[in-house]
Amino acid sequence: MKAVFLDAITLGNDVDLTPVEQVTGGLMKHDATPSEQVLARIRGFDTVLVNKVVLTREHFEHCPELKTIAVVATGLNNIDLDAARDHGIQVLNVTNYGRSTVAQHTMALMLALATRLLDYDRDVRAGRWADSDMFCLMDHPIMELEGRTLGIVGYGDLGQGVAERAKAFGMNILLGARPGQPAAETDGYPRLPLDELLPQVDVLSLHCLLTEETRHLIGARELQMMKSDALLINTSRGGLVDEAALAEALRNGVIGGAGFDVLTEEPPRSGNPLLADDIPNLIVTPHSAWASREARQRIVEITARNLASAS
Repeated sequence: MKAVFLDAITLGNDVDLTPVEQVTGGLMKHDATPSEQVLARIRGFDTVLVNKVVLTREHFEHCPELKTIAVVATGLNNIDLDAARDHGIQVLNVTNYGRSTVAQHTMALMLALATRLLDYDRDVRAGRWADSDMFCLMDHPIMELEGRTLGIVGYGDLGQGVAERAKAFGMNILLGARPGQPAAETDGYPRLPLDELLPQVDVLSLHCLLTEETRHLIGARELQMMKSDALLINTSRGGLVDEAALAEALRNGVIGGAGFDVLTEEPPRSGNPLLADDIPNLIVTPHSAWASREARQRIVEITARNLASAS
């Protein structure tokens, strides 16, 4: 096996690639690969590892020796899957590596919003506590999660991890049916159509893939259906939520707050409606929910197993 990793830095410089190197018999590594250098760097290799580098039909047409693409992530939107299939190239990806870290990040966003953690921290640093006539500040309403209802859309590995942790906080769990998904019951949790789910939830957490059916799954109409103090969490994919509609909903008090780890464009070089300075009770983190060292090392180990099984 002759293998090249086109964007190794996306896994960080603190992971051990030895499991992949052992399976492949060696690994050519590039920290990053600009699009204009992709073809030159994959020529002569039968196995290509990528995270976010885009691989197209043109690449495959010029590299008949290419047999396997190992994506060191779950999403495959950077690979032309139809073209890969036409050229007999198997595409491998990694699943079930980030349950603990993504669920932890989801709960951290939920807790920070519910307790208005950032607002109170800013108040303290601005001297408002020191100037207070009372021993405490109570200017921002705090939501107690116990007894509240959490709606989860996307009940795969990550959604299940969030449900486990939310249940430990005493939350009630409901599941949301994605477009085309029937209402049912899973693990004792009712799965409801979105129009039925949204008015009931105090927190809505998204864990589904971005497809044409789920793009803007939550827009202005859906936000209007939610409670005025409800929280919206998205640690899944940018584009599941109409970001402009959400920005306006937060400004106008349509919902109570939002925590996002993903945006439609990453990094947001062209700006984003959610990066405006005047949006209350909004937390945006830089697609870091998946990035604990433990999770990134699991990606390496799963990738090695995938390659060993495919060879």
